[in-house]
Amino acid sequence: MIQLTSVVIVGRPNVGKSTLFNRLTGTRRSIVTNEPGITRDRIYGTAHWDGRAFEVVDTGGIVAEEKAGIPGEILRQAHRAIEKAARVVQVVDGRAGPLPLDAELAQLLRRTGKPPIIAVNKVDSSKQAELAAAFYELGDEVFPVSAEHGFGVDALLDRLTEGLPQRESQETEPDIRIAIIGRPNVGKSTLLNQLAHEERSIVSPEPGTTRDAVDTVVERHGKSYRFLDTAGIRRKGKTNLVAEKLSVIMARRQLERADIAMLIADASVGPTSQDATIAGYAEQSGRSVIVVMNKWDLAVKAAQQKAERERKPGDTVAHFDPGHLLVDYERIVRGKFKFLSYAPIVFVSALTGERVGKLYALIDRVAEARGRRISTGELNRWLKSVDLGRGTSPASRKVKIYYVTQATTAPPTFVLFTNQPRPLHFSYQRFLENRLRAAFDFTGTPIHFTQRLKKRESRTGEPRHPERFRG
Repeated sequence: MIQLTSVVIVGRPNVGKSTLFNRLTGTRRSIVTNEPGITRDRIYGTAHWDGRAFEVVDTGGIVAEEKAGIPGEILRQAHRAIEKAARVVQVVDGRAGPLPLDAELAQLLRRTGKPPIIAVNKVDSSKQAELAAAFYELGDEVFPVSAEHGFGVDALLDRLTEGLPQRESQETEPDIRIAIIGRPNVGKSTLLNQLAHEERSIVSPEPGTTRDAVDTVVERHGKSYRFLDTAGIRRKGKTNLVAEKLSVIMARRQLERADIAMLIADASVGPTSQDATIAGYAEQSGRSVIVVMNKWDLAVKAAQQKAERERKPGDTVAHFDPGHLLVDYERIVRGKFKFLSYAPIVFVSALTGERVGKLYALIDRVAEARGRRISTGELNRWLKSVDLGRGTSPASRKVKIYYVTQATTAPPTFVLFTNQPRPLHFSYQRFLENRLRAAFDFTGTPIHFTQRLKKRESRTGEPRHPERFRG
């Protein structure tokens, strides 16, 4: 992929950085509310202007003197983005006037050797443009803009694209898109950082640290993977702030962008009912699914300590078998996620990196299964080998399937031509699905059936139109 010129947007909290990012990129990628401190991680997008393309990076609200906790992490994330930037836009609030925090940040940027272009936001018309004059103390280039309404943005874009080649973005869509979903504080961001081999998401013990969906493209062995790190999905009753509600909505929206949902759960506490609810979202979305039980190192440590406590007098060593623990744990997870019987389960430690490297091979396999197409000839040879009577209850009419063909992939969808006047019972669909999975590798992906029902004659003798059914 061609590396685009990087433009980074910085500023203190709640000055309109995310609104400007959305305006420049023509998207709604960054969450915008009146609550300060919404954006925390780096958010990437692409802007196009006058035949030129450039990368835009939205950063969290910077408080220069804060070095600890989440504010300190936001500052570190912004520093990383600024290091790679060709241009830096400092957004300020035209209505509030220049504040000491604005001056501190402008000074910090000048020390990096990248003096900021000042975007004086919340200037809604040319009549208010004089508000920008007070901000020349921060820098030599000052542009009055309204990120919300678009006033002055054209002039800012002319400056940002000055000297850039007349070339539109040649960015190609990554081969595989993976949404990382799960409850708050189960290690989603830590896992993303391990997979990307860099600190792309802020990691904090505080639940709900990630709010925006963070896109990260990783190139590996000639393939590209786009990881979508999403906000932790809470129960509705525990979601209070507007930002948290929007985060949950956007997390579910990211599923629609993805090929694969990587469901992260905390192995040290075991699968919970909320994990099952989130798994249900993934299953309903039609995405392929991989279940990742994170913090496996903590689960093993807890099991060892339990074995030590239960050691009987005279035993020289506590009885502990990691292999049996893995088998028992997988059985528990399968029991909690019965409707995801097709999803592979992997046990990892995102903190130490244990087994994380194996995820790429599994992602490749699941993606291949999602796009697998079986020829009609193969399918009908398979159909002849299936004892269709085994899936029929004694009270039901004997099912005959005359013909089967694959209609689409992602997820694989099959059309059945049957002798049935009404849709097949879900248990019979499950029987067919199990037989199909036994013959072909559809690891991690759901399978859908569309049924062409038997034509029935009306009282006039005219055949009725066939119906369709999706399972």
